[in-house]
Amino acid sequence: MGHDGSMPSSPSAPFTPLDFQLVLLRRMADHNPDLVEDARHALGVSIGEMREANRRWQAMVRSPRSRAAVSRYRSVLGEPASTVRRTIGDLECEALLWPVPLWPDLRFEVLLGPRNAVWNEWLVRAPGAAAPALRTLADLTPWSCTVDEAARAFAPARPMEGTAPTRWRLAFDGPDGEGGRRACVAEFTWGLLQRVSYAEGDGPGR
Repeated sequence: MGHDGSMPSSPSAPFTPLDFQLVLLRRMADHNPDLVEDARHALGVSIGEMREANRRWQAMVRSPRSRAAVSRYRSVLGEPASTVRRTIGDLECEALLWPVPLWPDLRFEVLLGPRNAVWNEWLVRAPGAAAPALRTLADLTPWSCTVDEAARAFAPARPMEGTAPTRWRLAFDGPDGEGGRRACVAEFTWGLLQRVSYAEGDGPGR
């Protein structure tokens, strides 16, 4: 049973918000298995339940009868807790935000463009929540920040192609805390930082 009293659904049951949290974790397990294991225990679910939730999600996404992405999120997560209008360049867009109990300071955001096209689907900082202090590269620890927070803290950051649809990468340099600067690539899954890689022999404190 999850910490909110819910349980992962069986293959024949409706897909739940708890199941969706397991989908987020399943992708993150490739980089941070220990953090994912701790989160899984906090949710009160097994590895098998996490894998089953991910399998069901992938089946929904890939089904020929799959509903539009935004409709799928509404069916799983319910109505968004808040909706925000944004302007990106010359285009008006709408951000739908849902709470994520596993990360109270984060929200799952679906960014909609014209004709309800989904432009982005990732984790962002909740409105009003304190952003992390990202002063040096040593502050970039797993799960510490979102894509936009890292991009702002270490501007100008260069977006790079991710290794999967739910993954993003940013290339930038920043202070190492010892008076020098280092170049790195930060990798994110579902918008949340997973790891930072440096050139061989490079990195904070070296």
